[in-house]
Amino acid sequence: MKKTVRTVLSLVLCVSIALASSAVFFRPQAQALDKAELTDKLETVFDKFVNIMIDVIHRGLVVLRYPWNPKTDRTVDMSKFTLVFEDEFDGDEIDMRVWTHYRQGVRKGGYWDKDQAFLRDGTLVIRSEYKQDGKYGAGFYTDRIDTRRKYEQTYGYFECRCILPAAEGLWSSFWLSSENIKDGTPGKQGTEIDVFESPLFYRGRLGLINNLVTSNLHYGGYELGHRYRNVTITRVNNPYAEFNTYGVEWNPDGYIFYVNGRETGRSSFGGVSEVPEYMQLSTEFDGVDGKPFHGWSGIAKPDAKDLPAEFIVDYVRAYQYSDLTE
Repeated sequence: MKKTVRTVLSLVLCVSIALASSAVFFRPQAQALDKAELTDKLETVFDKFVNIMIDVIHRGLVVLRYPWNPKTDRTVDMSKFTLVFEDEFDGDEIDMRVWTHYRQGVRKGGYWDKDQAFLRDGTLVIRSEYKQDGKYGAGFYTDRIDTRRKYEQTYGYFECRCILPAAEGLWSSFWLSSENIKDGTPGKQGTEIDVFESPLFYRGRLGLINNLVTSNLHYGGYELGHRYRNVTITRVNNPYAEFNTYGVEWNPDGYIFYVNGRETGRSSFGGVSEVPEYMQLSTEFDGVDGKPFHGWSGIAKPDAKDLPAEFIVDYVRAYQYSDLTE
């Protein structure tokens, strides 16, 4: 029964995301009335709709995943890996030889701005806050860095150690992706691998335990061909105040997710990616067109007492299977 419900929820979520990202069914009417203005309005309406649907569906997934603890005592076997990438975030500035601020400006309910990411005391800090006089105008600011076109890898074990930002209306992520993820392409040609996402902080004020992270897979682009699978929702030890590690082992058989070295879930959904992927560290605000709107992480408010909030990363490491490095 639970499997059937999860399948239905996933299908609804995929359809919602597809409608929100493209508004494809309404574009002909929009073009007949007013090409630019009405299309933009419809897309905004559908983007808001998908935020609500993601929230509703994710609430269902949280309940279905109860009690949110791993069902196995398996741990990651590091003896089969060789360290091939490491950034301890020492020094005064982010190492732009391996990282990039690939995308800046509007991102969902806020803005990505490279000034929000910096090094402090041997850690990477991505600060999320409201700025009245920000670079792109008044709004919510945060950032993302990634290794796109600078460091990419196929298979291996990927891990970061971090403290999550404790605020409503935003979430942090450590994820892998590929520029091959396009509408209609199979998972083997590139899959978004969300090692963790942290949208559930505000749920603590609604009677649900808020120390939960999610691990997810996406492929087929982000319009009508989009496919999604929530692999696990996991309870973590005090993640907003203490460092924890989040990792994924990726091989031709599938993806295995870990928290603090302990397996939390596994999947081969969509066919396992066979192409190089890059690593990303990001924080995002729920919303549309740079404006906050209610979603799976709640809604950010300019006068919120939990802002600014910081995503603090101690390190990022990538390991390769030792037999593939020989």
